[in-house]
Amino acid sequence: MAQRRAGTVVFENLGKVYRSSAGEVTALRDITLNIEAGEIFGIIGRSGAGKSSLLRTINRLESPTAGRVLIDGQDIAQLSAGELVDLRRRIGMIFQHFNLLSAKTVRENVALPLRVAGVPADEIRIRVDQVLTLVGLDGKGETYPSRLSGGQKQRVGIARALVSRPEILLCDEATSALDPETTVSILRLLRDINRRLGLTIVLITHEMSVIREICDRVVVVEKGETVEQGPVWQVFGTPQHEATCALLQPLETGLPEDLADRLRATWRAGDETLAELRFSGSRTPDLAAIGAAAGGRVRLIASQVERIRGHAIGQVLVALGAGRQVADLAPFADSTRSIFTVRRSDIPERGRVIM
Repeated sequence: MAQRRAGTVVFENLGKVYRSSAGEVTALRDITLNIEAGEIFGIIGRSGAGKSSLLRTINRLESPTAGRVLIDGQDIAQLSAGELVDLRRRIGMIFQHFNLLSAKTVRENVALPLRVAGVPADEIRIRVDQVLTLVGLDGKGETYPSRLSGGQKQRVGIARALVSRPEILLCDEATSALDPETTVSILRLLRDINRRLGLTIVLITHEMSVIREICDRVVVVEKGETVEQGPVWQVFGTPQHEATCALLQPLETGLPEDLADRLRATWRAGDETLAELRFSGSRTPDLAAIGAAAGGRVRLIASQVERIRGHAIGQVLVALGAGRQVADLAPFADSTRSIFTVRRSDIPERGRVIM
């Protein structure tokens, strides 16, 4: 299939207020951001932050009460009913709970959008076969959803979203109902689809691990407002807002409690210093250079470093020999600090790597 460059999404001062007899609830407030064609863009936030409301304005399932949504430069609020139908055919959507029809086979579920659109039967067969192959469901066309695993059901949902050949794919908590192993396989499938087809993927989630695995850029939404946005490696490496730090907390293992307690319990002034070197994406850990700067008397205690889009993010804990200062290591990390001083005999001889 040919690569596309259509699929830009722009939010301009977007606001959304829900009104009912009970009063008003502001779901979105002054949202302004651009999503580029062909990128994988993540929207993350805690429950009730406004993620779903924001996503659903892209295909006008929700109409904003202020501001504009532009798809490829077109204000979608100005579309007629017929033009809105055409827009929604250009925007696929996959859901957390699959939304498959249990009485229809995989093939029939995937073909449904094309049948509704009046596509000829021969073309439907060809396009359904193509997307089933793309999502790894060859041979499952006549199977009913009840005979499929959760991951297979989500692949059917992805195939159904792709069969209309959209330019934009919306993912509404698409992995939240899946186990970790299946989540990884689905995220890899989405990235592969993005690379092959060149379509724009916009996903919402409350899991930073999902953002880390697949997204190019991310925006953090808190109480209906965008509080932080940027490349994923940058947001992970130097989070600025409390909401971002809270979302990142489950991914931070840090120093094991038993080791930290043992080191603190044996503290004595003048012995080795435990130094933390943090990496926020602009530098890469170089243990040889760190060792040379420490005069050769340095040992690895723990490490939690990962690479996100080619950038090293995380921290390394090392023990420095007596007389060495944490400041000596400053040129080799984005930031450094002394944790505490410990007796040499109580530092493990082998470093423990935590991933």
